[in-house]
Amino acid sequence: MGHTAGSARKGIAYIILALSILSLAYLASPGFRIKQQGTPPELAGGLERDNRMLGEADLERLFPEIVLRAGKGNEKLIALTFDDGPDDIYTPAVLDVLKEKQVRATFFLIGNRIEHFPEVTRRIVEEGHLIGNHTYSHPNTGKPLGEQLRTELERTEAALAAFNVSPSYLFRPPYGALTAPAAVEVANMGYRLALWSIDSLDWRGLTKEEVLNNVIPQIAPGRVILQHSAGGPGEDLSGSVLALPEIIDHLKQQGYTFVSMDELFPVPAQ
Repeated sequence: MGHTAGSARKGIAYIILALSILSLAYLASPGFRIKQQGTPPELAGGLERDNRMLGEADLERLFPEIVLRAGKGNEKLIALTFDDGPDDIYTPAVLDVLKEKQVRATFFLIGNRIEHFPEVTRRIVEEGHLIGNHTYSHPNTGKPLGEQLRTELERTEAALAAFNVSPSYLFRPPYGALTAPAAVEVANMGYRLALWSIDSLDWRGLTKEEVLNNVIPQIAPGRVILQHSAGGPGEDLSGSVLALPEIIDHLKQQGYTFVSMDELFPVPAQ
């Protein structure tokens, strides 16, 4: 009985081996092709290369010559930056703190808000702050926009020209995201991508203490701090405004000097 079972097992093994050899021969044959079933159309033809959203770290790796996130060297310089303004609530409050503390910052303004709040825009200009381009309507630049992106930038520069503000050629994409083709496009327009290295996350409606905890432990020479001077409907930035004087006082005590982004990242000599 044992001999018969052993012979049977050997027979099965030979059959499996033969089938395996035949399968390998078929896979290696010139006529064999793998058929891809159900390939998503958005992946066909390498479209992922042009459509995938790139965040700030991705952009820095791909485009190191134009992406600004942290200054080089050990000099104790820091840049305060504020997105999404102007408005008539939080932007004046931020400006009050900066004026009291005698700190120059960089504001990335939205074109249609520049037109809606001209007096606040004028105050930003007159108090000596640098202004960067944050698009005209704050679209999601992580998605392909085509010619719309150029229009967004040009309309914002036109709105700033009414205040005799020359282009800084610093562009901060909304949400810090951009497609690779769009990054090339804005570079060809002469812009650098002004991103950040410390995110306060204040847009989440955080308390003063939460904003401080997101900023202070990350401080190092050359860092760029992201806060907001305006937000969407119902967005509460009061915690960010309350944290701002403490951020400034702490950094001054640590020997830091506040600079605008064009000072932290001067344009290389040609």
